[in-house]
Amino acid sequence: MKLKVTDISNKAVGEVEIDDAVFADIFGRTVRKDILARAVNWQLAKRRAGTHKTKEIGEISGTTKKPYSQKGTGNARQGSLRSPQFRGGATIFGPVVRSHAHDLPKKVRKLALKHALSAKHKDGKLIVWGETKANGKTKELVGQFKKLGWNSVLVIDGPEVNEQFARAARNIPNVDVLPQQGANVYDILRRDTLVLTKGAMEHLVERLK
Repeated sequence: MKLKVTDISNKAVGEVEIDDAVFADIFGRTVRKDILARAVNWQLAKRRAGTHKTKEIGEISGTTKKPYSQKGTGNARQGSLRSPQFRGGATIFGPVVRSHAHDLPKKVRKLALKHALSAKHKDGKLIVWGETKANGKTKELVGQFKKLGWNSVLVIDGPEVNEQFARAARNIPNVDVLPQQGANVYDILRRDTLVLTKGAMEHLVERLK
């Protein structure tokens, strides 16, 4: 399978050839939303701070004295004003400080990345560039993206991101730039267009085949 390689001006600069079986495995899968959802939930769960907290009864300030006698008042028996039924009382089974991270098998993570790449290729949103080039000027890069009709883009570069290109893209809304080792399901799906440099494409194929 051959994919056209273009430059930032959308001019053809060559081709990248991938074995048909490998291409079908990585870019030609029938997209499974359940696999993608598992990977996205796994990624976002790791990002959660988990700093939510409510006070349990041992943390509520106040007296430990019994409010009134057990019997003879005509009211329900009460043992403490710090109980949850009273205003300012404790919260039962409330959230506590914890980690929301959970495990996801490596095979599922790898499979999800394949499905994310397949989804972009199926939608015609997968672009391969020879390299990332820019002079560091945000205005010019915005103009080039506008000519291409791109409003939401993820650019995955080689092992090290081109510094001039990253500087130009830094202040553009809905434009992300990542090194090849940072390719992940969530960032691929959250942007409309996926741009891979030739080096990033070769790295992903080697990583996933």
